[in-house]
Amino acid sequence: MNIATALTRATARLAGDSARLDAEVLLSHCLGKPRSHLFAWPEQALPAETERCFETLIERRLAGHPIAHLTGSREFWSLPLAVTPDVLIPRPETELLVETALRRLRHPRARVADLGTGSGAIAIALASERRDWRLIATDRSPKALDIARANALHFALTNLEFHLGDWCSALPLDDFDLIVSNPPYIPARDPHLLQGDLRFEQRTALVSGPDGLDDIRQIARCARKHLKPGAWLMLEHGYNQAQAVTELLTALNYTAIETLDDLAGQPRLTLGQTMRAEP
Repeated sequence: MNIATALTRATARLAGDSARLDAEVLLSHCLGKPRSHLFAWPEQALPAETERCFETLIERRLAGHPIAHLTGSREFWSLPLAVTPDVLIPRPETELLVETALRRLRHPRARVADLGTGSGAIAIALASERRDWRLIATDRSPKALDIARANALHFALTNLEFHLGDWCSALPLDDFDLIVSNPPYIPARDPHLLQGDLRFEQRTALVSGPDGLDDIRQIARCARKHLKPGAWLMLEHGYNQAQAVTELLTALNYTAIETLDDLAGQPRLTLGQTMRAEP
C-alpha cells in the first residue's frame, strides 16, 4: 500500500470533519516524517511495520482516543509539547491567555506564576517569549510536573521552575506581577464529559464541582495574597461562566475586570487587577 491509498482508506473509515487531517497526522507519526512528506511522495510504498502502526492508531482513533494521546504530542504556541493521559491536552483557545499576558505585562524581570500547569504549555510559552521574566509553574500532580519539566528541558528554558502543590500552596511568599491559570472548570454533570476526546482525559483536570467554579473560586481568593498591588490575575473559564467569574472577582475587590473572547467568539478569559497602593 502506498501513502495516497492508505490516507484515502483511513479517511473514509474515520469520517467526520477532521478525518483527513487525523489520518495525515497519524501516518506522519508512524513514518517519523512531517506531513509535507505525504504530499511530496504520495506514491511511496509503506513498509509493513508502518502499515501495522497506522492500522493500530486508526483503530484506536475510531474508539475515540485523542490524537494527542496517540502521537504523544500537541503543538501549542508553535511549540511541540509532549502530552500523555496524565495532563490536559493543550487547546488552541488557551493561546488567548498567553497573548493577553504578553500584551498586558510589558515590564522586564516580571515575576509570573502559572497555577495548574499540566503539560507546562502556558508557562513554557511565556518563558520562551520573555527570557527576562522569572516564572513558577505549579501542579498538584507529580506526573504532570514530570511532563512539564521534560517539555521545558527540551526548549532549554532557564527562567522557569516547577513546584509541587495545590494552587497557591505551592507558591513562595514572593509577590507576583501576574498569576495565570487554566484550571478545571467543567460542571460535574456536564454531558460533554461523556463525548469525544473528553472521555479519555483526566477527570481531575476537567471537573470542578457542581457549577465548574470551585477551583476558580479558590484561585481568585488565594491569588490576592501573592500578587503585588496593581498586579494581574488571568483566568480561563467556560463559555457560559464569564458573568459568574466577573461577579466573583468584583466581590474580592479586583479592579479593571474584563472578559475577552477567543477566536470562536466565545467569552473565554476574565482578568482583573489587585488594588493599587495609595500614593
